[in-house]
Amino acid sequence: MGIAALTLCACTPKENTLTPEEIADGWQLLFDGETLDGWHYFNGGDVDDGEWYVTDGCLAASGEGSDSKGYIVTDELFGDFDLKWEWKISKGGNSGMMYHVIEDSDYSVPYVTGPEYQIIDDVNYAEMNDGYILEPWQRCAVDYAMYVPDFDTSPILKPAGEWNQSEIIFYDGFVIYLLNGVETVSFEAWSDDWYERKAAGKWANSPDYGMASTGNFCLQDHGYPAWFRNIKVRPL
Repeated sequence: MGIAALTLCACTPKENTLTPEEIADGWQLLFDGETLDGWHYFNGGDVDDGEWYVTDGCLAASGEGSDSKGYIVTDELFGDFDLKWEWKISKGGNSGMMYHVIEDSDYSVPYVTGPEYQIIDDVNYAEMNDGYILEPWQRCAVDYAMYVPDFDTSPILKPAGEWNQSEIIFYDGFVIYLLNGVETVSFEAWSDDWYERKAAGKWANSPDYGMASTGNFCLQDHGYPAWFRNIKVRPL
């Protein structure tokens, strides 16, 4: 994994900046390209153990995380927002961006409250993970375990090790996910359809999943190296 990290991370510190127009429109950086300022581990704790680190202008996950640990969240909370970021992942890798995450000792992991924009290497996942075939609700740019794109018309995912661009827009309960500039899913949170999907699937026993209208953003280290840059948000 160390060799993979050196090979894949080739971003530069000149990234992670805002244009004067973006500043005037209210955008703010969530990662300055140089430090871990503004982030902490889910449910507290400084990010100073090397599991997450900064290298060449990237916010990088070492791949030492798991389902139960390795989540970092923003210090700041957000309600309605437009969030954009760039990411790349190791071959067969898995990660995610969550929002409206609630920090509380009642929750051992963030995904029981925060919906997730899935980040994953669809193409090579089975090869690198004992032949496991992803379910449609597990694939890249889905609203994890809730809303699934039309994969026949969804944008082509760039290969592992190449940069992808993602965006989440959340406004007054209306939600849009985009991958490389193309919409993948859109839905209305807290609608009848949304509640039906929640009750019928993975979140049936997670009563607080998706219920918050304000919370932290969260990045996931799910046991695979991953890199992030140009993470910016505009409150709406």
